[in-house]
Amino acid sequence: MQNRTSGNTQGIDVSRYQGNIDWAKVKASGMTFVFIKATEGRTYIDPNFQKNVTGALAAGMMVGTYHFFRGTSVEIAKAEAAHYANTLDKIGGAKALQLPPVMDYENNPGNLSRAQMNTVAQAFLTELQRLTGVKPILYTGNSFAANFDTSLSSYDLWIARYSNTRVPDEQPAWKRWTFWQYTDSGKVNGISGNVDMNEFEGSAAQLRARYAAVAPTPNPTNPGNPSNPTEPSNPNPPTVPPKGGEPMTAEEKAAFDALKVQVDRLQARQQMEVPVWAKAAVDAALAYDSKNPLFSIDNGASYDFYRFITVMHRRGLFKK
Repeated sequence: MQNRTSGNTQGIDVSRYQGNIDWAKVKASGMTFVFIKATEGRTYIDPNFQKNVTGALAAGMMVGTYHFFRGTSVEIAKAEAAHYANTLDKIGGAKALQLPPVMDYENNPGNLSRAQMNTVAQAFLTELQRLTGVKPILYTGNSFAANFDTSLSSYDLWIARYSNTRVPDEQPAWKRWTFWQYTDSGKVNGISGNVDMNEFEGSAAQLRARYAAVAPTPNPTNPGNPSNPTEPSNPNPPTVPPKGGEPMTAEEKAAFDALKVQVDRLQARQQMEVPVWAKAAVDAALAYDSKNPLFSIDNGASYDFYRFITVMHRRGLFKK
């Protein structure tokens, strides 16, 4: 596949693990676009999803979202697509954003054959496009991409290959990448800790033009409220007003935000995605009996649970 070039526009992807983000600083650091985690499985919603979308849009970034796919059948794939689409409706739908929704398909918890993987991927992508009206993008890893055949070639590819010297491999379904996630340890102003770094295969103007049909059409008569042009927008909306009460004071808002940070940190430990070090163990456990899985992690699981599964895997308990 093609190499990165100096004229390509830069972006990131984020989830709750990036914590509170200063989106104005992210934009000022040279980031043009962002993909924000929305959902996973059939029920999970990233707790920072709506906050991240709102902040990134306010900073003037091009915004897209992604769904971490766990489907093991056509029925489950369609259910996951519906969950993702319903969650996007909370921020105005996929057409309210500048970039298409993304299917993140990077592991095989059901130990499906390649043919089955292509079938469930196509089921998800087709259903998501039907529900949102927007053709999705497919994200996957450099090695995992070899599982996909030419039935998926029409979908733009966002590929992960962490290297400064090696380009992504040519794949059965793709010869070029549209987005390249080239590191998971990037540093960007406005984000504490590491963040995934991405590059689009062209300039910012080319990125806007490629997905122009996705972006919302501004309402020149009333850009503050495009859905109701006769109703004037409020230039000074209240900050998080309680129902039936007054807006929060600055002090109340600061206390509320501090408490939310603590809750998010606690929730992140108690209900987290599969960490990289536990993926092999989780996949082996789920594949042990694909018709009657030992457990479900559609909503994530605790750190201690993943440690337990990893220890059991190392002791060979999931071998048939």
